[in-house]
Amino acid sequence: MTHKVTRRGLLTGAVSAAVLGASAKSAHAQSSDTTKYPGGPPTELGLRSPHEPLRRPTTGRVVSRTPHQDLLGTITPSDLHYERHHAGIPEVDPATYRLLVHGMVERPLMFTLDDLKRFQAVSRIAFLECSGNYGRNAGPDSKPEQICGLTSQSEWTGVALSTLLREVGASPDATWFLAEGQDAAVMTRSVPIEKAWDDAMVAYGQNGEPIRPGQGYPVRLFLPGWEGNANVKWLRRIELSDQPFMTREETSKYTDPLADGTARQFSLTFDARSIVTRPAYPEIIQPGWVEIRGIAWSGRGAIARVEISTDGGQHWTNARLQEPVLSKAHARFRHLWHWDGAEADILSRAVDETGYVQPTREALRAVHGRRARGYHLNPVTGWTVRPDGHVFYKEEAPW
Repeated sequence: MTHKVTRRGLLTGAVSAAVLGASAKSAHAQSSDTTKYPGGPPTELGLRSPHEPLRRPTTGRVVSRTPHQDLLGTITPSDLHYERHHAGIPEVDPATYRLLVHGMVERPLMFTLDDLKRFQAVSRIAFLECSGNYGRNAGPDSKPEQICGLTSQSEWTGVALSTLLREVGASPDATWFLAEGQDAAVMTRSVPIEKAWDDAMVAYGQNGEPIRPGQGYPVRLFLPGWEGNANVKWLRRIELSDQPFMTREETSKYTDPLADGTARQFSLTFDARSIVTRPAYPEIIQPGWVEIRGIAWSGRGAIARVEISTDGGQHWTNARLQEPVLSKAHARFRHLWHWDGAEADILSRAVDETGYVQPTREALRAVHGRRARGYHLNPVTGWTVRPDGHVFYKEEAPW
């Protein structure tokens, strides 16, 4: 038996086939059994899962913060590293880049990027932190990124600054050097020469790739454990001298007013600090076992221990440090806590290998007074867990 084929029948059949095909694709898309159909191809640039939309919160055009509450280890992904700019991000051509090293030296030299890469490379994992990394105006609905989001950690690669000083024949009488950037702010900072001979680095790599533009591409100064502002980005000049240069950034800014009416200059080394990143706002927890997690760091060296209090500082117990614990680097800590459903205040307190103990806010105020600008402040901070399980930043009186 034969059937007559009509134009209407052909069109109807085509539409039905298209609908069936679309339904099959939709079923595949909705299926959780990924073994039933092939996945997508690789891409030129690896992408995060759409289920993990990590982002950096930004403040205007000058600041972006690292979302520590969303991270798992101690290395900050390069695209989530905090940024702080004074005049935007300059576009520097690596082909025309030059670094001048001069002043109290035998042989003033100009280095290209290729010149720097010909020297023996060094790498280290260490944190970088902004001097103003403290949420002094934070409210109860602040996340960890708003309290301590201006610190990040990377593996930095470059040439030891001491290597360049030997190459130019640095004078033994030189006691300071000036680092100058090529951004529109022409950021300049004086640095004691001891840091150059110790562990300072002229860095061109970060986490296995060239430093990104927001971190100083193609070259930045990296001073492990020292305030971020002195780690000059887009580095173009180093000048050796027998005295500090008293630049704008170390006279009118980045000084610490003290309670006695004086001010402290060159507070370069970061003291020990910590923050609980979970539980934290806006998390809601349930009674039972809760793992308290966070990070601690110190510019003086390695973290020796982190203490946790769940009763507002009346009693403290040691958290477990997650290996590896490196010098001048973020260390992750963990502590298992059984929450009984009553209101609780969770605090963390870091102690570094020199014996320095992270101070309370009251202790810092006694030193800095009420005129503190917000630089170099590292008080013990924490979170309040309310009986309904909601977690809020522990409110504090105005500074």
